[in-house]
Amino acid sequence: MHRVTLRSRNDFAEWRTMARALLLAGLTPDSVRFIDPDLPGDLFAEADLPLHPVTGRAVGTVPERFIALGKDAICHRDSDRFGLLYRLLWRLQKDKHILELRSDPDVAALDRRVSAVRRDAHKMTAFVRFRRIAGPSGQERFAAWFEPEHFVLEPTAPFFVRRFTAMNWAIVTPYASALWDGEALSFGPGGNKADVPAEDALEDTWRTYYASIFNPARLKVAMMKSEMPMKYWRNLPEAELIPSLIAGAKQAEDAMIAKQASIPPVRHARIAARQEIEPAPTDIKSLAEARAAVQECRRCPLYEMATQAVFGAGPVHAELMFVGEQPGDQEDLQGKPFVGPAGKVFDTALEKIGIDRTRVYVTNAVKHFKFEPRGKKRIHQRPNSGEIAACRFWVNLERDFVKPKVVVALGATAAQSLLGHSVTISRSRGQPIALEDGSTLFVTIHPSFLLRMVDRSAVEAERAQFEADLAQVRDFLAEHGGEDVKKAVH
Repeated sequence: MHRVTLRSRNDFAEWRTMARALLLAGLTPDSVRFIDPDLPGDLFAEADLPLHPVTGRAVGTVPERFIALGKDAICHRDSDRFGLLYRLLWRLQKDKHILELRSDPDVAALDRRVSAVRRDAHKMTAFVRFRRIAGPSGQERFAAWFEPEHFVLEPTAPFFVRRFTAMNWAIVTPYASALWDGEALSFGPGGNKADVPAEDALEDTWRTYYASIFNPARLKVAMMKSEMPMKYWRNLPEAELIPSLIAGAKQAEDAMIAKQASIPPVRHARIAARQEIEPAPTDIKSLAEARAAVQECRRCPLYEMATQAVFGAGPVHAELMFVGEQPGDQEDLQGKPFVGPAGKVFDTALEKIGIDRTRVYVTNAVKHFKFEPRGKKRIHQRPNSGEIAACRFWVNLERDFVKPKVVVALGATAAQSLLGHSVTISRSRGQPIALEDGSTLFVTIHPSFLLRMVDRSAVEAERAQFEADLAQVRDFLAEHGGEDVKKAVH
């Protein structure tokens, strides 16, 4: 057994230097014993293995993710952290994908340690409380006492530098301390709680702030203790208020209810009005009547800014229907779907794979143009779930009247409208999906996606895939469609 003693508890660079030398020497993980610098020495233990730093030579390769995980895992308090990292380093030389096997015992152990360290670092950023102390020349300084579970002071201290750059401060923990003098961050030995003042004028500020934001109506004690574990309470000035605030929560909630406004604010009334979707018309008897009625639609606020509603276009009984996202700038002005730049891409693809657009029905999931004004231009904005849901009435009405055998969702918004839930395009492409009305759904990208891509080689590859999706629809129609469909595909 070869012994390796590290000088630092959590210096990944030091461990990495040692590990590279071990790897170069061909020493297997079970033949190496890392000595935790915090553990007492053993008078009868074997001597340290003499190692020389490896410079100017590549020794093994690992994914970048291993480096990131290793820098966190080495801050864990478990004394086996060094050995665990070396085992994974050794195994990665033979299997570069080992980190993807979450069920692997070593990988699972690494994930647990990384999660614990990151959680501890997050709690440190949330629960450090500085107290004012007098400097040697009367300069204002601040100090804080914190008890982390793991060795997270060094990687977390830069957060406080960024947040309190103008302050001179120190954070003292049992194992180390951090000092910021306004110019440089340095680290020193640990200390005791007595090294930091017990209380100052800022304590009352923290108590006042915490009491003012405490909402008794939303109190969940178990959740609060999960987010603010009780082990941190002894170092938080506001924590002494928690028992009394919990005890008086019911009474405080009743007082809040008694004081609530009798008339809702105007803003609340406006939001409530928008959420009340207008009742759907019940007297629409044809597609032509629906096309006229949609111009009076007030089921969502998008009508307020759009030029007009853009309804679908195509044969009344087309067996193939395409559903896009929403009208664009040109569609909003002309009142027709897919006549802008994306429409030209769409037409070109249809013609190339042999689908006659004049024989298919084309529409959008949302009927009004949603945009953001920028100078003289109107920049497209994606519809939200509420707007998609409000417009499903019109899309479903079109499907009821047209009765297509095959529906193609162009993009995620169209797929969400047709299925009632969000989907991932990459997972849904090429898979026929049976709809409740007996039609078949295919999902592909929206043509505008090709216009937004920057990499030209990637554009051509994505265009080829888009055309392949349409060709699959064409072949499906040729096999399952009627005479009208066979005329539409040639």
